[in-house]
Amino acid sequence: MKKDPKVLLAHILDSIHLIEEYSTHVTQAKFQKNRSLQDAIIRRLEIIGEAVKNLPHPFKIKHPDIPWKQIAGMRDILIHEYFDVDLILTWKVVKQELPLIKEKLSAILFAE
Repeated sequence: MKKDPKVLLAHILDSIHLIEEYSTHVTQAKFQKNRSLQDAIIRRLEIIGEAVKNLPHPFKIKHPDIPWKQIAGMRDILIHEYFDVDLILTWKVVKQELPLIKEKLSAILFAE
């Protein structure tokens, strides 16, 4: 059963906020050496991906500027290829992609 998109967007934004908290004042080198930090951030990325998978298809079609498929795909990689997570790519997502996604999702949430 699909949930209300507003609830799912709130979950996504909450996870992004937590990732921002975890990664503030952290370098990529520190991230790559800190297993607890990796686990915390990766778990939140998994939650984001799962929430995206539960968004109704018409909602995703209505907002094509969000890379829904890539977000869900990253979740699948993190879950199923947990033994070989690309930490450099993960860090890039955290520092470059999530801020853009956060901005777009915040605008959608407050416009709906």
